[in-house]
Amino acid sequence: MTGELHVETLPTKLGEAVRNIEAHPKTSLSDIILGGQDGLVNVLGVILGVAAASNDPRIVIAGGLAATFAESISMGAVAYTTTLADRDFYLSEIEREKREIRDMPDLERKEIEDIFTSWGFEGGLLDRAVEQVMKDERAWVDVMMHNELKLAPVDSRRALRSAFVVGVAAVVGSLIPLLPFLLLPIKTAILPSIGIAALTLFLVGAYKARTTVGHPGRSGLQMAVIGTVSALAGYLVGALFSAPPTL
Repeated sequence: MTGELHVETLPTKLGEAVRNIEAHPKTSLSDIILGGQDGLVNVLGVILGVAAASNDPRIVIAGGLAATFAESISMGAVAYTTTLADRDFYLSEIEREKREIRDMPDLERKEIEDIFTSWGFEGGLLDRAVEQVMKDERAWVDVMMHNELKLAPVDSRRALRSAFVVGVAAVVGSLIPLLPFLLLPIKTAILPSIGIAALTLFLVGAYKARTTVGHPGRSGLQMAVIGTVSALAGYLVGALFSAPPTL
């Protein structure tokens, strides 16, 4: 009786229903975190290295600003080309799935059956679902793309938006560790710069965990430690090449 009820409630056009499953688009949060974190850590490492090697504030600020804009342009370009590459890969996988459907229909049918079985379909319900999807090549491909390959569509129009968001986030993140050097003497500004950068990274990591998954405190601490340690490598390199004190 239960099985009959499930069969009756199955959509009459399952292929259309599967095709219209809403894919969750990638949000800008990952782009903001990518650009901001990368810009902050890289520029912090640059200015710490320059500050350790020189006592001239103009050199420190010039090095920081040069790294800021070079980083933002580079990161924006990477975001743009990566998005287009993801789209090209998605389209190539669609064509591959279409070829497999035409050339190996029995194997592809078995994969559809396995997917629907994992959803709890069985018996006549499973057979009807598989047959319905196989009538619609587009729905068939969509099922395989979403559930076998775990791929979501990539809108090519997102490439420019992603590049812009990443680039701006990189500029903002880069300016954070640079601010103390604009207000304080070089040697005095080093610890505040590290502290502000670490706090910012902690807050970003905690926010990321709150909006996705994970423990905010652990995520924030992890991001702060990794970013700070990475930037301190720049300080060590600068210290190795520091100018000898003038007599």
